[in-house]
Amino acid sequence: MPTAVHVRELTADDLADAWELGRFAFGSDPQRPPHATEAVPGLTRYGAFDDAGRLVGKAVDLHHDQWWSGRAVPAADVGGVAVAPEARGRGVARAMLSALLRGAHERGAAISALYPTVVAPYRACGWEVAGVLRVVNLPTVSLPRHRPDPRFTIRAGTPADLPAVAALYERVTRHRNGPLSRRGQLFDFFAAGGGLPGDGLTLVEDAGDLVGYASWERGRGYGADSVLTVDEALASTAEAARELVGVLGSWASVAPTLRLCPLDGDAVSAHLPLESAREHERNLWMHRPVDVARAVSARGWPTHVRGTVDFALDDDLADWNTGTWRLTVADGAAELTRISGEADLRLTVRGFALLYTGAAHARSVAQAGLLRHSTGTDPAALDLLGAGGPAQLLDYF
Repeated sequence: MPTAVHVRELTADDLADAWELGRFAFGSDPQRPPHATEAVPGLTRYGAFDDAGRLVGKAVDLHHDQWWSGRAVPAADVGGVAVAPEARGRGVARAMLSALLRGAHERGAAISALYPTVVAPYRACGWEVAGVLRVVNLPTVSLPRHRPDPRFTIRAGTPADLPAVAALYERVTRHRNGPLSRRGQLFDFFAAGGGLPGDGLTLVEDAGDLVGYASWERGRGYGADSVLTVDEALASTAEAARELVGVLGSWASVAPTLRLCPLDGDAVSAHLPLESAREHERNLWMHRPVDVARAVSARGWPTHVRGTVDFALDDDLADWNTGTWRLTVADGAAELTRISGEADLRLTVRGFALLYTGAAHARSVAQAGLLRHSTGTDPAALDLLGAGGPAQLLDYF
């Protein structure tokens, strides 16, 4: 196997080979979707080639935005990373991710998330586990039932309702940390078909305004093993959530199991009997900064938080992040500025990811060896970087 690896953006002529590489890596359906070998706006495909010009690895930069406390932060979310079996363990993935980060930095991305099939290679490149996307099963009969409130209209949605659904999604998620904005060329491309996102869409309206929705897949059969899969259920008020949960509970006679991904602490989850939930699937997600200064300045911050802390940062893969920084937070905004000299707190890029996403406190990050500090310095000063609460993703990519 040649030792040299050459990474570049894939061209149209490379896409068939890239699809085959991904199909074997992930065990995908051999039926190739149309977009696999055509240009797709809102993403950048990278490939790694050996000296003979053979494609030995691929990765995709998804041009997403993530909501962080009311602001859409440009992200380079990573998907479809695959390496040919003959080339594994030879630095191919690291070379691709290094090129992907550099390209993402050049186009203005600030942060990055991914779902790993294995954690260690991504940790070696600066990503760190920041959360879990959980899918749970609930006994449908356990959902609370109630008499429908006549002030609400419950109806089936149509493709014409999708803009209102997108607007409600944004109202529910934009003040949180982590959810995708679902804006931009990539989402527009896949929404161009105009169909419903699943088998059905149930809407809750109050005086003509959409206040809740659930998109769902009916599945097969109506026996003891029948499952209603709820792709998404969101509501903007407690009353709307109660109506929505009541409709979902009405499936109990033909779909004994309800499968969904709960959004922590939202209106719908507050009405679910989560003590009866059993985990069906869990997917770890990881995070890292693409550009630490942008990651800090682009997001929203709690208006009640104020403070300043100096720290040094090490980032082997994105050297533009390495250096000594001063974090200043005030009045709902923050900035990182480079300063000279050393700092008593020294953070790895993985530690930065844990703090930025609210996945850990600074003392825990220090105990994990991802934050070093001089004797007598309290590492908790860097909890300032994690102000705003833990992050959560709702989309798998």
